[in-house]
Amino acid sequence: MSRRRELVRYVGARLALAPIMLWLIASLVFLLLRVAPGDPIDALLGTRAPEAARAALRQQLGLDQPLLVQYGHFLNDLVRGNLGESLTNQTPVAEVIRQSLPASLELGVVALLIAAVLGLAAGFSGIARPEGKLDLAGRLYGIGTYALPPFWAAMVVQLIFAVGLGWFPVGGRFPPTLMPPGGTGFYLLDSLLAGNSQQLLGSLRHLVLPAATLGLLLSGIFDNALRLNLRRALRSDYVEAARSRGIGERQVVLRHALPNALLPVLTITGITVASLIGGALLIEVTFSWPGIAFRLQEAISQRDYNLVQGIVVVVAALVVLVSVTVDVLVALLDPRIRF
Repeated sequence: MSRRRELVRYVGARLALAPIMLWLIASLVFLLLRVAPGDPIDALLGTRAPEAARAALRQQLGLDQPLLVQYGHFLNDLVRGNLGESLTNQTPVAEVIRQSLPASLELGVVALLIAAVLGLAAGFSGIARPEGKLDLAGRLYGIGTYALPPFWAAMVVQLIFAVGLGWFPVGGRFPPTLMPPGGTGFYLLDSLLAGNSQQLLGSLRHLVLPAATLGLLLSGIFDNALRLNLRRALRSDYVEAARSRGIGERQVVLRHALPNALLPVLTITGITVASLIGGALLIEVTFSWPGIAFRLQEAISQRDYNLVQGIVVVVAALVVLVSVTVDVLVALLDPRIRF
């Protein structure tokens, strides 16, 4: 069987498993929301509302039906692409996600770029002199940034750069005195397309602190991954063979060891996208960033079943898509991989 056919078969199998994975995640979220303490009726009407009003609202929302009936309606709507309406304001869940997802993607992409630049630079810094001071500093950086609690790091950054120095806003995504740019929902892109420097500067000033904080916290993953794989590559047989042919150490590292060390880093990048969701939750809440993680936190606190289910399913679908894409890229770049 040719390699191309093997790759197509592998991708087909991964895509075939994706709906099963999404069904399991959606079912687990549906069940956990129903067994968790709290009642959405209490969140909507309060605990002192008349019982008649509570019963009427419960019937209107379909929460008075048996659990299996609710689950059947949920799966039926999900298969048809209908995520339902938010219980708190009757807004379609798809519309809430459409408004919030660009903010999270913009924050996540910029944070991932910052993490990659900082982490790869730190991981590569100690190669010239292993066990030296620069190498030790890089190790401490990788361990320290990975171990920092996100909420604590976010508050420290706010206190220093927003409250103390006043260089950046404390929170939010855009200056309240300006009209947000319209279009795709990605403020940086929309501002560039409109050629509005004032909107672009306002977007950047609000994006710097949350993106830099999240990127700093994730950079340790890239640092440790590159450092480990690069050292392993430098001790491999093909690198020793290159050295024996008289190739300079710089060329050995850049042309032989580094490309092979970056392949596992590409895989880790896909995993990091998934971890962005957990890390972004605390960052978005601390910085009042109106992204999808912030909406998820609000929906959980309000017991908004439909909104929580819709956000989790969409995020899970994005993570599966990124995971499959990264696996295919690694398979294309590394001919040693067999399926």
